[in-house]
Amino acid sequence: MKDKKTKKELIEKYKERQVVGGVYIIRNKINNKVLLDAATDLQASKNRFEFSKQIGVCTNLKLQKDWNEFGSSQFVFEVLEELEKGKTQTASEFLDDISVLKDMWLDKISESDF
Repeated sequence: MKDKKTKKELIEKYKERQVVGGVYIIRNKINNKVLLDAATDLQASKNRFEFSKQIGVCTNLKLQKDWNEFGSSQFVFEVLEELEKGKTQTASEFLDDISVLKDMWLDKISESDF
């Protein structure tokens, strides 16, 4: 019975956490090329990137050529701008806001293709 209660509490905490999305780049430290992207959960995106680096497997086809040539250690994850999901905001509305934010950043910087 105690395990069920703990599990339920953990699920509630997860649902109540502040969701932070935003725009980020993955930068090649050797040639300074960047891949700009956006996510509704920045921490999850960063975790996936760090895990990819640890196991040496590239999960993005646009990065693959340089990843193979220079190695995973030459790439860094950099957050450009964060956006918190509003309490009453739906997931779809939040995704729309993140997409607009990404478009704004695409206008600010020129993205180099990998």
